[in-house]
Amino acid sequence: MSGFRTLGSRTIAEESFLRLDRATVMTPDGTAISRVIVAHPGAVAVVPIVGDDVILIEQHRVPVGRPLLEIPAGKLDIPGEDRRETAERELEEEIGFTPGRLEHLIDLLTTPGFSDECITIYVATDLAAVPARPTGAEEHHSRIVRMRLDEAVMQVRAGAITDAKTVAGLLLAAGR
Repeated sequence: MSGFRTLGSRTIAEESFLRLDRATVMTPDGTAISRVIVAHPGAVAVVPIVGDDVILIEQHRVPVGRPLLEIPAGKLDIPGEDRRETAERELEEEIGFTPGRLEHLIDLLTTPGFSDECITIYVATDLAAVPARPTGAEEHHSRIVRMRLDEAVMQVRAGAITDAKTVAGLLLAAGR
């Protein structure tokens, strides 16, 4: 038990899929503190495996100003769609595959110091090719990259792959 207690919260801004809240929290010693929280709908990511290979997507990420090599991922942004369905949809949209098998790897808190985002990471196997359906400018200008899983892990260790969900997903998939 941490002894922290949330006294209340109010929304201070909303934009697109994000909400900015200000929470008032009582600490264990009785001090009231204020914290800003980025409320996120949640997301999924998938490590698609074909034999000894992994399929990644390289796409430009505006916040960091450069392309990143990532596992396919996306927000929980369709009402009523569960995490597994979102994972299957994202695989089809981003890389043009549907999984025969989807195995849960981890529920990862991406940045708990300021956000409640939880991303569920799966590994997908027994993939079948389907037409890709990219959405958004970044996906339309993306590049699909297929490489050996052990090579992707070496790129993580060398600091060439730095996206957090991708690092976690690749290392967990390689260790299973």
